[in-house]
Amino acid sequence: MKSGNQRLKIYDTLSRQIQEVAPEDGRRLRFYCCGPTVYGPAHIGNFRTFVLQDVFRRTLELSGQPTQHVRNITNVDDKTIRESQAQGKTLTEFTHYWEDRFHADCDALNILPPHVEPAAVEHIPDQIQLIEKLVEKGHAYRAEDGSVYFKVQSLETYGALSRVKDRELTPQEESGAHKKGSPVSDDEYEAESMADFALWKARKQEDGPNYWDSPWGEGRPGWHIECSAMGMRYLGETFDLHSGGIDLIFPHHENEIAQSEACTCKPFARLWFHIAHLMVDGGKMSKSLGNLYTLDDLKERGFTANELRYTLGQGHYRQPLNFTFDSLKAARQALLRLGKVEAKLKAKLNDAPAPKLKKLTPRKVEDFQSLGDLQPAWDALMNDLNTPDALGKMFSAIKIIERGLGEASVEQIQEWRRGLWVLWSALGIEPVEPEAEPVPEAPEEIKALAQERWEAKQSKDWAKADELRGELQKAGWLVKDRKDGFDLVPV
Repeated sequence: MKSGNQRLKIYDTLSRQIQEVAPEDGRRLRFYCCGPTVYGPAHIGNFRTFVLQDVFRRTLELSGQPTQHVRNITNVDDKTIRESQAQGKTLTEFTHYWEDRFHADCDALNILPPHVEPAAVEHIPDQIQLIEKLVEKGHAYRAEDGSVYFKVQSLETYGALSRVKDRELTPQEESGAHKKGSPVSDDEYEAESMADFALWKARKQEDGPNYWDSPWGEGRPGWHIECSAMGMRYLGETFDLHSGGIDLIFPHHENEIAQSEACTCKPFARLWFHIAHLMVDGGKMSKSLGNLYTLDDLKERGFTANELRYTLGQGHYRQPLNFTFDSLKAARQALLRLGKVEAKLKAKLNDAPAPKLKKLTPRKVEDFQSLGDLQPAWDALMNDLNTPDALGKMFSAIKIIERGLGEASVEQIQEWRRGLWVLWSALGIEPVEPEAEPVPEAPEEIKALAQERWEAKQSKDWAKADELRGELQKAGWLVKDRKDGFDLVPV
């Protein structure tokens, strides 16, 4: 916000360098985020990715950069079919339930909805069309069972994102089912192999009624093809940035690049923005360990979505973040601290409403000019989305604000408050208004002394009333008179 030339910078996974985030067309920043697979509740590890993608978008828009944000819904794959079949529900009924649950959690976490949210099933014709082009170009082939696979060896640049070509395969990987060149029909696989992957999966008995017609027979798309088809449909053959969790770099994003660029002969995404894992108590999250927490799990323990969002933003997106319940408790105290400083600023401005930043729209730089003491915190966000540094600098500025509040001008107080709300809006957090602390009840002897003082005042014995007031103050109590009585307040 110092000048119109300041742009957000992030680490680009493809180039392995910090890059400036700018729209190729000079207008909107077009970016795609891999969304949820709706077969169960999203856990807090999933939401670390979605929260930091939201901070990315908020920071862009507050800095004056319009965006076009697309996030998909995966509502057909191995897991959604398997779980819907097991529950005796149609795929549509099953996935709509979990999609609604995901949206409710996003709302609670103050995550902005994407501008477009396409779903895989509704875009199967787009996926078939893309597969047809790949077959025509010799980059894909039909197997005997009617499945269609991408021919990895047909694309020399395969592996540029993950550097899979530069890594040594373990003996287990070399001897396993996913040997180099052999096709893999599973939607997900962990072996770092150069395997041909499924674009179209031939109908199987266990798929039940979940199949569609295609030039290669009945079946359904593989998992990877949906993001290429929907990304290009809504953002163009080349767009500005692609994002997801670090676990998607290989094979998902690698395969997206391969099938897209083999089809168009153009770069798929100019920048790649990946978010590192969330750990729990220093270890990996898993169902077997009982630490795969959902937002509802945390609510049952008395924590709020606002506290979780603050916690998820405390670590830098490129570093694993360790989640603990102590970190949630610390987030609660931090949000209360913000609420206290907001209450002080608001009181100084005669309870003026907060700056209108909650409904984000791209801002003109001159709207803010400078954030004063909060500028270093904003600069930290613009420098590789450094959320922990931004939080640290924000609390340093709060100390300056509180020290200077007594002598500050109205203009200075307005600048401080505006700066804080800009940061809170970028981070997507809400300050928590502190509850009024209960006034302790005075001991009986203090009450009696105060009553005696009240009666002396009513009798206009001012000397005695003043003497008793002094005794009460020495005992640690102030008397606040009303028309019809008095209140006792501890000093």
